[in-house]
Amino acid sequence: MAIKKGTNPNRPKKGSTIRVDPIRSRRAINRIKKILQDKPLYSALFCLGINSAYRASDLLSIKVHQVRDLKDGGMIAIKEKKTGKLRRVNVNQNCIDPIQALLATRDYKDDDFLFMGQRGPLTVPSLTNLVKKWCREAGVTDGNFGSHTLRKTWAYHQRMEFNASLPVLVDALNHSSQKQTLEYLGIQEEEIQDLYANQL
Repeated sequence: MAIKKGTNPNRPKKGSTIRVDPIRSRRAINRIKKILQDKPLYSALFCLGINSAYRASDLLSIKVHQVRDLKDGGMIAIKEKKTGKLRRVNVNQNCIDPIQALLATRDYKDDDFLFMGQRGPLTVPSLTNLVKKWCREAGVTDGNFGSHTLRKTWAYHQRMEFNASLPVLVDALNHSSQKQTLEYLGIQEEEIQDLYANQL
């Protein structure tokens, strides 16, 4: 069957979203950190992205005055674009160090966006391209990656590595149900299969 000119059969219908995956391997995360260690902008962006669970648009909206004097355990508060809710996140040292390294690279004003590229503030599509590139360079090929990968990586490791409870993750992600969170993480099927290994 001929494809109509100007159409893409792989493109999702309007209103639907392309599913992206988390970075499931801690080794892969560390490889990406190493690749980015001499690139302060990207290092700070990646580290804050996988440690905060902010959506990409909220992550990119952070201003310098929100992070300039942050210490380990300090808080960033952002009004989420999607929900309109104020979301507070405590920032750990794995974010503080790259943020401080980034701030040292230029004369930032307090009202500047933290994540500024050569043409101005980074955008969600540019972040998608960056995440794809970082994963490719680190040899992470087992999935579809994009800007939302950073948030999903945080959620995935909270559940699978740190055993965060589902109710806590539902609240942290502002989801409406545990089912939604399991589907979001893509681990429901894995957990169901694991049940059969439990001997009674």
